[in-house]
Amino acid sequence: MKKIEWETGTLWKRLKEQTAHGLSVGALQPIETTVEQVDDGSIPFSIHIVDSLSLKEEAKAQQAKTEFENPFLPYEEDLYVTDISPTHVCLLNKFNVIDHHFLIVTREFEEQDSWLTSADFEAVVRCLSEVDGLAFFNGGTIAGSSQRHKHLQVVPRTEEKPEFPVEQAILKAKVSGGGRRSPLFAFQHEIANFPPQKQGFSDKVLTTLYANRYQMLLKAVGIDPTEAEAKQAAPYNMLCTRKWMMLVPRSQEDYMGIPVNALGFAGSLLVKNQSELVKLQELGPMNLLEQVAISSRE
Repeated sequence: MKKIEWETGTLWKRLKEQTAHGLSVGALQPIETTVEQVDDGSIPFSIHIVDSLSLKEEAKAQQAKTEFENPFLPYEEDLYVTDISPTHVCLLNKFNVIDHHFLIVTREFEEQDSWLTSADFEAVVRCLSEVDGLAFFNGGTIAGSSQRHKHLQVVPRTEEKPEFPVEQAILKAKVSGGGRRSPLFAFQHEIANFPPQKQGFSDKVLTTLYANRYQMLLKAVGIDPTEAEAKQAAPYNMLCTRKWMMLVPRSQEDYMGIPVNALGFAGSLLVKNQSELVKLQELGPMNLLEQVAISSRE
């Protein structure tokens, strides 16, 4: 297998180079979409509308009709970006909707519904220090994961949209018992803010900070990280940036046929066609999130 040692300051360059290569050889198969803004609860949701999900649906069908096949072990060398650490590698997302969407994948097989570890957050910290973006984790099938092999994902910020749609709601969240909560979200969630990273924290300090915040938020939403040994006690989504982390427990994978993963809670949703867009507009993105999470209404 190809092996490129981690070199500080090169991740963004490597992502762009490997994206060009992946496209040229057909290993990278982006899903073409148009984007429409749907405002709900003062949040400008980005709705990606797809004419055909044939590539992704075909991949899912292949997984369903065969025994467990792991696309990450071995991984496609044409999608390999770099080693991140002794425990994690960086791969391009084969069926990406957002440009330069990449994966943080455990080198050895671990189940996706196992707890996140300090090694996972070490890899996240390294990547976010190089590429300012949103890292997220789909904790189990109900939380939107389609692969059993443990992986986190990162989507970079762009010059056109330097903030994710929910960001202002998250940054203005009010202090609650175990973290912070946004009054705009009618579903169970907890938020933690990070100190400004311009203070020059080491990767080791940031790794500990992220791992501790994760444990704190799990407990705050009622998920006990000491239960069920290595396997998580309940499905959830975790989202984090250089500034904040949010954790959302999940109740179902989709509602009215519209699936939601962690990106939905960042304000980015995917629909298959115009008719599904109309359904989402009638339902409302915030209502969709409430239905797939756990309602916090009294």
